Amino acid sequence: MRPKLLFADPQGNIYDHPHLEMVGCNGTHHVLPDPAETTRLPDMSRLYFHPDCPPYGYDPRQKRIVRLSETRIGRKRIRCCAVSCFIQQGWVRELLPAMDYGKKKHRLPMWAYSTVGYKQGAYHAPAFQIDDNYRWDPDNFDDRKLLPDIDRRRKEFPGNRLLGHLERCAVHYHCFAAKNFFFRRWEAPIPTSPVCNSQCLGCISLQPDQACTAPQDRIDFVPELNDITGPFIRHLEEADDPIVSFGQGCEGEPIIQWKRISQAVSVIRQHTGRGTINLNTNGSVPKWVEEICTSGLDSIRISLSSARKELYDKYYKPRGYCFEDVLESIRTARRRGVFTMINYLIFPGITDQESEVEALAELVEKTRPDLIHLKNLNIDPDFYLNAMGAADTPGMGMRKVKQVLEARFPDLQFGYYNKTKETFFG
Repeated sequence: MRPKLLFADPQGNIYDHPHLEMVGCNGTHHVLPDPAETTRLPDMSRLYFHPDCPPYGYDPRQKRIVRLSETRIGRKRIRCCAVSCFIQQGWVRELLPAMDYGKKKHRLPMWAYSTVGYKQGAYHAPAFQIDDNYRWDPDNFDDRKLLPDIDRRRKEFPGNRLLGHLERCAVHYHCFAAKNFFFRRWEAPIPTSPVCNSQCLGCISLQPDQACTAPQDRIDFVPELNDITGPFIRHLEEADDPIVSFGQGCEGEPIIQWKRISQAVSVIRQHTGRGTINLNTNGSVPKWVEEICTSGLDSIRISLSSARKELYDKYYKPRGYCFEDVLESIRTARRRGVFTMINYLIFPGITDQESEVEALAELVEKTRPDLIHLKNLNIDPDFYLNAMGAADTPGMGMRKVKQVLEARFPDLQFGYYNKTKETFFG
């Protein structure tokens, strides 16, 4: 049984339709989800409604897809708005919401929107789980315990500007990684760079045209060496399963600060061999990547929106580097013995095209990463498809993409979360 279509009234009240069924989009192509590939929506997912965007549903009586602009609820006739969902972290969406964007008046906030339906008393979406890590469960981030821990850290490291920035991230933006630092556990962030050499369409710390508000403010200074080393040596020495990561959503591109990062990693490793030091980066300058890798780095995660140069350039808009530089950085990290990951930003209708899958397989063959993170790209679907150019045919679906890569590269790992060095190959 395919889930029923969800729709909302203009006030945001959500209803399930009595007979219309859920429809999704692969790129711009309407698709009927396979009921066997829909799953009950994980608990930490969220629903959204979209004013001025009527939904599409499948009418099994007429055997066709229809646009639901109005319907009757009791005695009232209402305008219908589409409903979508943001699927819990660690899950891969298969289809975009099916809605008419013709009268949309603004760019949507940066979330990864998925189609969603309703059956048997629960919300369902076409998705599959790629990774699971209880450490990122919101129940582990009780804000009532946060402020006392922030006070303790302030007293340990008075006047530390970096900690002041992380306090803002934890309190105002509810960044889980920043909270981890104050809770003395797991993965903690080290933002360092106020500038970037990319102009990503989906940048979450800077949106120059203000058509969409960036979810967080970018750090506006380069931390001093001591501001990095003192607190994060302590974190690696004291925390459970500790990871410290350069390269955060609240900064530009970290390898622009390669000297500071290399110095910090070297000093940290002189004091402790415990824990994992990770770098999240666009991998734009191979020689800087190599310098950081040789300073004591354990793992690196290099982001890609596409394995095809033309689409990569449209999304990242690189300044002073090229796509081949990114590939060389992946090869460089592997040569230096650093656990190497690709942070693959996926989007139904683009990432699952046959040409993209072949390009990604060729990239893996040439660079040999250890792991690919499958991350749903947070961006307005309409905006992204207009920028990238929609494909003429639907893609194969991300479930099939994963199966193709697994068959071709049996040793390649897939995931969503960063690993500790003890679990790189376990």
